[in-house]
Amino acid sequence: MTPYIGKPINRVDGVAKVTGKAKYAAEYKAADLAHGWVISSSIAKGKVTRIDAEAALQLPGVIQVFSHENRPSLAWFDMSYKDQDAPPGSPFRPLRDATVKYSGQPVALVVAETLELARYAASLIRIEYEEEEHETALEHNLHRAREPKSGVATLLKPPPPKPRGDFEKDFRAAAVQVSGTYVHSAEHHNPMEMFATTVVYEKNNKLTIYDKTQGAPNSQLYVSQVFGIPFKDVRVISPYVGGGFGAGLRPQYQLFLAVLAARELKRSIRVSLTRQQMFTFGHRPACVQQVSLGASAEGKLEAIRHDAVGETSQFEDYTEIVVNWAGMLYPAQNVTLTYNLVPLDVYTPIDMRAPGGVTGLSALECAIDELAYKAGLDPVEFRLKNYTERDMNEDLPYSSKELRECFRQGAERFGWANRTPEPRSMRNGHTLVGWGMATGIWESMHMPARAEAVLTVNGKLRVSSATADIGTGTYTIMTQIAADTLGMPIEDVIFRLGDTDMPLAPIQGGSWTAATVGSAVKVACEDLGKKLFKMAQKMKQSPFADVKLDEIVFENAHIRLKADPSVAVSLLDIVGTNGGRAVSETSTSLPNMLEQRKYARAVHSAVFVEVEVDEDFGTVRVTRAVTAVAGGRILNPKTARSQIIGGMVWGISKGLEEESVMDHQFGRFMNHSLAEYHVPVNADIQDLDVIFVEETDTIVNPLGVKGLGEIGIVGMPAAIANAVFHATGKRIRSLPITLDKLL
Repeated sequence: MTPYIGKPINRVDGVAKVTGKAKYAAEYKAADLAHGWVISSSIAKGKVTRIDAEAALQLPGVIQVFSHENRPSLAWFDMSYKDQDAPPGSPFRPLRDATVKYSGQPVALVVAETLELARYAASLIRIEYEEEEHETALEHNLHRAREPKSGVATLLKPPPPKPRGDFEKDFRAAAVQVSGTYVHSAEHHNPMEMFATTVVYEKNNKLTIYDKTQGAPNSQLYVSQVFGIPFKDVRVISPYVGGGFGAGLRPQYQLFLAVLAARELKRSIRVSLTRQQMFTFGHRPACVQQVSLGASAEGKLEAIRHDAVGETSQFEDYTEIVVNWAGMLYPAQNVTLTYNLVPLDVYTPIDMRAPGGVTGLSALECAIDELAYKAGLDPVEFRLKNYTERDMNEDLPYSSKELRECFRQGAERFGWANRTPEPRSMRNGHTLVGWGMATGIWESMHMPARAEAVLTVNGKLRVSSATADIGTGTYTIMTQIAADTLGMPIEDVIFRLGDTDMPLAPIQGGSWTAATVGSAVKVACEDLGKKLFKMAQKMKQSPFADVKLDEIVFENAHIRLKADPSVAVSLLDIVGTNGGRAVSETSTSLPNMLEQRKYARAVHSAVFVEVEVDEDFGTVRVTRAVTAVAGGRILNPKTARSQIIGGMVWGISKGLEEESVMDHQFGRFMNHSLAEYHVPVNADIQDLDVIFVEETDTIVNPLGVKGLGEIGIVGMPAAIANAVFHATGKRIRSLPITLDKLL
């Protein structure tokens, strides 16, 4: 049987999505379903002094208005509100008291028989505030920057390494120097599906919750802790997610409000957020970076300094890995990396695709390009001259690193050799043409996870794990892994996810799901295979009675003898000996820390971009781009390519269009709609190409895979900025690069 891993299998969930069979959090029906409408604060800081809900409550069909004045007594301890992605600090507690911490904070929930009535009733409620002065401008408050607080989150987001060598001395002595300040504004995730929760209230006070989340167990943990409900009485289901990008890593406030209302009213409730309210929780934080680089006259990097200041809320210390990448990519001996935070009157930022990575590399790779120009070297040649096989932060070798091949194959496919190096030297009629490139890197992580494999009485393989699929292709690749491991036709395999009744898995983020859940699926199917083999050995006149496990193979739904494939027993016959019951196995996959700790583990990329810049108007178009990725074993080239293309599109968005504009007078994001929050449309996207460079890695995980969710975006904005410089001769260090910055 031909292996399925490595083949471009169509998405197994595709039909359900395009036909509407796939249900999302706001689409589940329940008897006696009421609807909640969230009222958001109109100030950024202060207190609610009065809530007049009388007119709303007099409307027939309005059930209740919840606020801090009448909410039930709950657990208010910090730990009760912690979740799998919570940073150090005190998590936000909706409706806890009259305090307003940020603009758009939920201050009341109207519950009515219909959504339309709840929305209308909300318009009748009058809220008065005692307003206080607020601070929301990062660049105006850099003098208040401080080191982040430490906590459990720092295990996944380590602080910058200690300085190496003497940066100041060697930078001053460097023959070639560059130094610059790089700025980007906040960004919001804006997935197609807005956040919603449907709580089905059942007898004995049990709850079945359909939630938009990137981890059903995380929402279950949150609800159980906050409301003091036993885990067995809370079931969270989330089989489909209409985009997440990190916004669903933490439980959002509609979950809290829906559960609160359902428990108080003892009936089913749905709470959905509006597009404007999607701008009232979590975002990629604004960041200001200073990068200084020094090199010898021959172009050898000698000194690196990368300082970053990010924003966080007043109640939690959200951190990102912004500056560590320099030490992972370049072997300079004199390196100083710092990362600090400025608390502002905003909601806590949240991980957004390639958190910290796309931010830090957007600055670092632009500075590297500038240094290459000053040294008189081609940008690719400069990077090869400063190539390293070790992570200098940890002083560890990489488990695998085919970045050289990424440079070579990407440059060849792009036609980089035909580039003329002088800025403004290439044209296409009236437009300036620029070619730029950058390096990408992202950590390859492997987390603990569990999976169950079940062979049913009709010979079908059912595999499950409580992970998520935010559009990455998880359903498909897990089906492929299971089919190959147990030698089953793929049409006889079904993978299920997104339900807390299934074996535990971590939130889907960090590009670790393929490695993490994939390894668990592999182990579960292997263990199920061992159990089936033992059952086969006990069958009457079994041909495997004296055969060892390593002498058989699972193929085409049979166990076969390797030495003689004609000697075989079908899996259907084996399960038939189990008294009419399915055969199942639940297994845990753990990373091999003893082996992994000896290596640095990362996925690498080389990005090449062509832009055209209108000389009169300053408009920029990305006309073509090539990304070459060294991502270990590629499970499915079709879904993998889709991941990289999606990242490249978002890189174009970050580089040229995307920013959340804050009016600091009001402390409010003003472009809170898809009409004014600009993201690329089809007309913005031209020729995008992806190369998967062959790479074998036996260290990262049993499958040899490296995550691809983030690597597609990290190098794109810098490559675009570098191409814009090549086209125009102007270094733009503020993203996005809009026409006003080029005129």
